[in-house]
Amino acid sequence: MRIVEAQGNRVRDAEGNWYLDGISGVLNASCGHGHPRLIEAATLQFQQLVHYDPMVSSHDPAETLASRLAEILPGELSETCLLNSGSEATEAAIRIALQYWRNIGEDRNRVITFEAAYHGTTFLAQQLSGLPFTVSEWAPPFPIDHVVLPASPRAVRTEEGADALIAEFERALRSGPPAAAVMVEPLLGLGGCVVLPAGFLARLRELCDRHGALLILDEVFCGFGRTGRMFGFEHEGITPDIVTMSKGISGGYLPLAATTVTSAIKESFTREPVAQGLRYGHTTGGHAVASAVANAVLDVMADEKLVENSATQGATLLEGLRQLESSPLITDVRGLGLVVAIETDTSESAAAIATAAAQAGVMTRHERGVIRIAPPLTITTDDTVELLETIGTAVAVASAADR
Repeated sequence: MRIVEAQGNRVRDAEGNWYLDGISGVLNASCGHGHPRLIEAATLQFQQLVHYDPMVSSHDPAETLASRLAEILPGELSETCLLNSGSEATEAAIRIALQYWRNIGEDRNRVITFEAAYHGTTFLAQQLSGLPFTVSEWAPPFPIDHVVLPASPRAVRTEEGADALIAEFERALRSGPPAAAVMVEPLLGLGGCVVLPAGFLARLRELCDRHGALLILDEVFCGFGRTGRMFGFEHEGITPDIVTMSKGISGGYLPLAATTVTSAIKESFTREPVAQGLRYGHTTGGHAVASAVANAVLDVMADEKLVENSATQGATLLEGLRQLESSPLITDVRGLGLVVAIETDTSESAAAIATAAAQAGVMTRHERGVIRIAPPLTITTDDTVELLETIGTAVAVASAADR
């Protein structure tokens, strides 16, 4: 299949078939495809200033975006490095975390992550994951410990599962030298679309504080309304020390990412004799046109109440899809906001359901037996009904073929 056009919540292939976009083009299309206000913002910025090297001069779109991020992020998260991709945001976050400890005179360089984490595909980001398709044959430049889920995604959401998960992180923090940072996603995206137990992030925050480790939250997939809150960690009412963002920050329209740190971390860099402040990025980091679009994204999200729509439509979608758990092919249905996962008994079942859904006009994505559904935040009530009916029919078709 080759997609050649997209408008609103739908995409068209080269053969002229239109599909309801159930995966947001994998770009967290917060405002849908072809939004006129985002196109206008890009066009106007192209006409005024395409970009300028950030090591030479700043520009209004990037400065405005950094200020607005400081306003919508909680606590002391105020200093932002604008970058190009989620992988770069990860690289910046880890580099900053390790340098922070050196800046304040402590020798900490160990990082703890989930084994089923996904933080990007550049060299360092790849090292942070234990997923089969990201495992690197090269040794990491510093110690990395991976925490394995102690139970199935369904079981880990229980009170017992939450206790076991926290115990695993505490064990990781206690074993070995003091950890520099713990880096997690509020929801494990490519690691199986695993919804972490309620209260986990708050308990992890307390655990990091007790052991003196920085808490880095990867909001590349979850951020900007995907989970029904502006940021996934807002469900727990906590503030990380470092947060990474991409995808939804520009609505998927242009490459853009951000790594934001607390004022305390930033202050340690202003005292550092070489860097003299946070300096990390590339020539096109915080690109003027991408930043202008990101500012327009924030406006559209507020005006069209897209975060609220994500919560409302997501709850309807999750409730409807949970009716499929009666099928012998389905082992779990889980979700948070407008990201819902259907776990099947085999990878073949997931592929069969996704194929049947596509043939009926709905795009989904599947990996290792899990079907992920994450439509644009602009999805309507009618779209949600269509999606539920189509997926339900696709499961029935796959079940009949499996007999």
